[in-house]
Amino acid sequence: MTDVTFADLGLGPNVLKAVEEAGYTTPTPIQAEAIPHILAGGDVTGIAQTGTGKTAAFVLPMIHRLARGRARARMPRCLILCPTRELAAQVAENFEKYGKHLKLTMALLIGGVSFKEQEGLLQRGVDVLIATPGRLMDQFERGKLLLMGVDYLIIDEADRMLDMGFIPDIEKIVSKIPAKRQTLLFSATFPTDIQRLAKTFQRDPVKIEVARPTDAAKTITQHVVHIPTNDAKAKRTALRRVIESRDVKNGIVFCNRKVEVDIVAASLQKHGHDAAAIHGDLPQAFRTQVLQRFRDGDLKLLVASDVAARGLDIPDVGHVFNYSPPPKDEDYVHRIGRTGRAGRTGESFTVVSPSDEKSWGFVLKMIQQDVEDYMPEGLLEELGDLPPDESRSRGRSRSGSRDDKSRGGRSRSRRRDENTDKLEEATPAESKPKSEPKAKAEEPKAKAEPKSDVKTDDRPNEKPKRERAAKPKRDRERDRKRKDDDPILDPAPEKVKGFGNDIPAFLKR
Repeated sequence: MTDVTFADLGLGPNVLKAVEEAGYTTPTPIQAEAIPHILAGGDVTGIAQTGTGKTAAFVLPMIHRLARGRARARMPRCLILCPTRELAAQVAENFEKYGKHLKLTMALLIGGVSFKEQEGLLQRGVDVLIATPGRLMDQFERGKLLLMGVDYLIIDEADRMLDMGFIPDIEKIVSKIPAKRQTLLFSATFPTDIQRLAKTFQRDPVKIEVARPTDAAKTITQHVVHIPTNDAKAKRTALRRVIESRDVKNGIVFCNRKVEVDIVAASLQKHGHDAAAIHGDLPQAFRTQVLQRFRDGDLKLLVASDVAARGLDIPDVGHVFNYSPPPKDEDYVHRIGRTGRAGRTGESFTVVSPSDEKSWGFVLKMIQQDVEDYMPEGLLEELGDLPPDESRSRGRSRSGSRDDKSRGGRSRSRRRDENTDKLEEATPAESKPKSEPKAKAEEPKAKAEPKSDVKTDDRPNEKPKRERAAKPKRDRERDRKRKDDDPILDPAPEKVKGFGNDIPAFLKR
């Protein structure tokens, strides 16, 4: 299907005009295969790696189909669910770009945007509603949205939805829309849980898989940087030296945790690099601003969590840097897929410390290809001369202080023991006869003078009063047990309630 054009796929003239104005003439493989099936009204499951044009594969035929008909108040005709705000905003941009010659209305329902503005759009009626699951459920439960008019349901980046825990919300949403509908499901991978969703939500779907999810684009040159230490400061230094050793026009630095994103971004800024952080805990307005700066070329380095690894259309990214191998093997392909898009070349670098070797081994096993080793000149010598990481030093000092406290606790205990020994040494020999067990053994009445009294006299004054008060009770319990075990110490016969001191003979029998 290499000679197929968009005009051959059956799209309407207004859609073709917008595609031509956007500069596209030839569809990608996923677009060429999916669009005719979607135009025919069938359910489609599309599996393709990132950067292959999955968004346009469903946006173009949806615009064509929605050209006929009109939306009613609070009842969207097409519902598109996306895992992140950024991806939802990108899908909205695609609808605006390709639907500009058609009178279609659209609403973007995401967090970080005013409820009032969204409610106004929904009240007037929209043809297309693009939403994240959480905000959609908020508006539905407020009664601002009705879902019985949905004719088309599209679930984008379904595997990402699974990773982020949105599947229960999606199942709840699907239960509220008509069973008679067209359902499209697009994903970069097709794990067992996504297969189950496809069987549950779709009717006889056409499965289109154009590339193995573990294949990295051949336009990307991959590198790995092995460092000999797990020290975080050394890792940040290695990342900076790799960036400085290449001619980087722009690049994305991926970190596994949000806290790492902030630390790495601050480190790059401190050493003079033009960098900014983006992750799920930052305000939506800030995230949108940072992404726009990066798209416009005003920001050189975008330090991101995996929120930016999927679906974002930033076509001209020159480099990708992995601060560590990703926790999930397949995310490696999605991360480095941010570069080398649309036939362009790109480079990726992954920093691997000794603790990352196991994860890196899984990545190599998945991609089934060699990755070139890379080491900036002088980096190993510099890492050997680095002092310990400050954060690690603080951690050691904190743990050291805990050890000192515990040691202090032992030393205080030892001091108490030493004080006790000194008190015992200072006590004259004739003042200790009560503490000798021989005297207690000779006299049965010793139980009236508990052994603990002697010890209590010898105990230092700093012993807590609560423990001193509890000691006689323990002594009483001990004496009671001794009485039960030793009948000699029990001077009186057992009394039976109701018979005085004598037990009738028939009871004894």
